[in-house]
Amino acid sequence: MRWTLPNILTVFRLIAAPALGLVFLVLPHPYADWVVLILFITASLTDYIDGYLARKWQQVSKFGAMLDPIADKAMVVIALAVLLGLLGGMVWLMIPVVAILFREVFVSGLREYLGHTAGTLQVTPLAKWKTTVQMVAISMLFAWGLFEHFFGMQTFGMDGEIVAAVLAGEIADDFGLIWKYYGLLLASWGGLALLWVAAALTLVTGADYFLKALPYLREE
Repeated sequence: MRWTLPNILTVFRLIAAPALGLVFLVLPHPYADWVVLILFITASLTDYIDGYLARKWQQVSKFGAMLDPIADKAMVVIALAVLLGLLGGMVWLMIPVVAILFREVFVSGLREYLGHTAGTLQVTPLAKWKTTVQMVAISMLFAWGLFEHFFGMQTFGMDGEIVAAVLAGEIADDFGLIWKYYGLLLASWGGLALLWVAAALTLVTGADYFLKALPYLREE
């Protein structure tokens, strides 16, 4: 193994995955929310930087090719587990999370069974888009916790009457209440909507991999 910058970035992303959960054991809110959000976004960006640098500098290696998808899956799976612990088991979160986790386990099992023929399950452009949407959605959902713990705003139970009263001058705007209100709505409902899109892409790519693997699963 060569310790090139692309490989170092990939290892950093792998280490950052379990760190997401450990941060909440060490730090209180809202500091944990800040650290996790910054850590996840930074680690997500390395997913594209390491591959770009490896190709540009001709530093593509077997170690990096092996570790890169593992780091991606570890980031997504552990982040989703942390979100379930933070936001609870509400149905709008649980369903897409279960779909994503099922697909990841299913495809990993396919690749393990196929062994040397697993090259037939190469990452597709749609699968890369799936990973991108997953990471954006998870970042927004971590921001949801930040809004609630740092700004003291609750998603459920709030309505547009508060914003309307501020706009009408009936209630004083407390440090950008409008901005925080719509930011909270975007982080919560926008993050959930993107997670459902990611779950749909996850199932589509999982079905695609299964169809590609079928010829190798038929009995002689």
